[in-house]
Amino acid sequence: MALPINNEVIDQLFLKARSHNGWTPESVSDEQIQRLYQILRQGPTAFNCCPARFVFIRTPEGRERIKPALSANNADKALSAPVLAVVAYDVVWFDLIPKLFPRDLSGMFRDNEALAYTTAMRNGSFQGAYMMLAARALGLDCGPMSGFNNEAVDKEFFPDGRWKSNFICAIGHGDPAAIRPQGPRLDFDTACQLA
Repeated sequence: MALPINNEVIDQLFLKARSHNGWTPESVSDEQIQRLYQILRQGPTAFNCCPARFVFIRTPEGRERIKPALSANNADKALSAPVLAVVAYDVVWFDLIPKLFPRDLSGMFRDNEALAYTTAMRNGSFQGAYMMLAARALGLDCGPMSGFNNEAVDKEFFPDGRWKSNFICAIGHGDPAAIRPQGPRLDFDTACQLA
């Protein structure tokens, strides 16, 4: 049986963690990115479907490729981060179900495009959230954003159409001087019900 984690870990993952808009010059290594993926891939998905796909942009060439797709509000904070992750999903993720799940359920999704899409977006989003928690667990900071042109990213990075972008997330060591005041959150009674 799992025991509760300590308050320091909860603070690092949630309570004191922030979405970052500015970054220190400290780099993120390929080994850190690989470790990040090794952790995030363990998060649960329906049927162990694992539909998320990731592009970790680190080079000047990669930054130039994504730059035209970024909104004006997000360009600086995205391009100044050591890593910019494109969190995408595989349109035909169900082709790998026989490898990932004890029963081959691929036909159920192949024959129902709406179900395949909903399953990919929901579970791919879970995996994107796991990525952010894994990054925070490794001592990295994140700046998730949706201010970009999905079609432009997909055309540039996924021209065969098999992967589709969901959101992007800057990853690195956040600059404390660039943090905005934390916004309010909804209280329990506004956001929750007990049934």
